Amino acid sequence: MKKVLTYALLLFFSLLFLMPFFWLVTTALKSPEEVYMYPPKWIPSELHWENFAKAWTIQPFTLFLKNSLTVTVLCNIGQLISSSLVAYGFARFRFKGRDTLFMVVLATMMIPWDVTMIPLYMEFNFLGWINTLKPLIVPSWFGSAFYIFLLRQFIMTIPTELEEAAKIDGAGDLKIFTKIIIPLMFPALVLVSVFNMLDTWNDYLGPLIFLNDASMYTLTLGLAQFKGMFGVDMTSVMAVTTIICLPPLTVFFLAQKYIVEGISTTGIK
Repeated sequence: MKKVLTYALLLFFSLLFLMPFFWLVTTALKSPEEVYMYPPKWIPSELHWENFAKAWTIQPFTLFLKNSLTVTVLCNIGQLISSSLVAYGFARFRFKGRDTLFMVVLATMMIPWDVTMIPLYMEFNFLGWINTLKPLIVPSWFGSAFYIFLLRQFIMTIPTELEEAAKIDGAGDLKIFTKIIIPLMFPALVLVSVFNMLDTWNDYLGPLIFLNDASMYTLTLGLAQFKGMFGVDMTSVMAVTTIICLPPLTVFFLAQKYIVEGISTTGIK
């Protein structure tokens, strides 16, 4: 009986979680008249698949997709390289003030992005980076406090005997990092990559502040263009939102095994 109740609750909350996504997809397939019907109609009387192609061509979403992919991929590469290197340094190297410096890095997590928004804009404006993708990409190449903390904790679970054996064989720190540490921390790197991908892909405020030219817009800014002076094209908004949701969902389902492993396991293999 207890098992049946558990599965019933899981099924109930799963359906509750899926309801907004179901409403998103069905609204994208409705005619404009059915969108505003009262009481709401969950299932459209006719599926309008052409809404997706129509919404995609109203704005240059292919260009917006290219910009979003560029930012997401480069941010992911930069975040993985910089955060893993810094985390390895904090986890394995001993130097004066290491723990204090690590606490300072963690303290930056308490500073809201809104506080640094104006100084960042002034800095990027001085560098001539406004209305380019650089303000969205370059900061990722200097690491993130949360990802550094996550990777450091993972590296500290890896037995140091593996590195000592490699040093006896003549391996240097860089070779140990690339040949031993990186393969063992693969699940944690996948976890960081997924988190960073979701954060970058869904970012709206950053592109809104730093981008002015429509040719540089990302998908989130392009989606906002459906909001007009006298209303919102709801079917187009829902259609493009459905398309935008597909890459993160696909990445999450493909990487969920590594996400769980990265959170719950140690570096011991």
